[in-house]
Amino acid sequence: MTSIFRRIADLFRMKANKALDRAEDPREVLDYSYQRQLEMLQRVRRGLADVATSRKRIENQSAQLRQSGEKLEGQAQQALATGREDLAREALSRRTSVVAQIQDLDGQQATLQEQEEKLTLSAQRLQTQVDTFRTRKETIKAGYTAAEARTRVTEAVSGIGDEMGDVGMAVQRAQDKTEQLQARAGALDELIDTGALDDASLTTSRDDIQRELDAAGGDQDVEAQLTRMKAELPGSAPRAAVEAGDGDTGESSEPSASSQSSESSGSSRPEPREAEAAPEAPSGQERPDEGR
Repeated sequence: MTSIFRRIADLFRMKANKALDRAEDPREVLDYSYQRQLEMLQRVRRGLADVATSRKRIENQSAQLRQSGEKLEGQAQQALATGREDLAREALSRRTSVVAQIQDLDGQQATLQEQEEKLTLSAQRLQTQVDTFRTRKETIKAGYTAAEARTRVTEAVSGIGDEMGDVGMAVQRAQDKTEQLQARAGALDELIDTGALDDASLTTSRDDIQRELDAAGGDQDVEAQLTRMKAELPGSAPRAAVEAGDGDTGESSEPSASSQSSESSGSSRPEPREAEAAPEAPSGQERPDEGR
């Protein structure tokens, strides 16, 4: 079980490292490192300032103690001059304590001075390293940017990149569809030429012509029926004339506009009834036509 868990941990570690490698940008890493060095240099400078401040404070204290020691020495001399040996002894005792403090402060001051010098040297070296790293960083970033741009251009030209690969695939699909449509159009043309398929445009034209012919034939039938009905009216021409008129009508495609108008006007004004039928002769009397 331990080996299994170890392998799982190693697998996750490898996957994480691989993901980080893909997400890592060397330029960002360099900028972060440069920022860290600047922060380190800033801390060194703050430490140097603190050491210098402490050294200066100790130096001021040492100066004050020296003034106090000189004052005590003067008081001891003044006490001896007035015959106060006890006061002179007390002043000298205090002066001895002040001198000891001065020596202690001088030792601290020397230590701080040494630390200050070391920090100053470290700050100078770190500043040099930061400047060198900054120059190198910018050089590496420029080289990386140029290499990245060159790689993208090369991938675009060679078609290795994702974008150009997608464009190439889209062009190939469009070309395949175009060739397929052209092949289908050619096959349909061949089927129409061989008669396996009918041309829809020609069929529609023939249907329109047939409808026109049927309409013309229907108009002729209507005119023929109208002429027959007019002939069957009382006072019209004999039936033979009607039949002859039917024959003439069958031969001609349709009556002229003038005849249609005259027939229409004649049918619209009926004649008087006396004109429609002649008076019959008496039964014993022969008609003039019959005698002949």
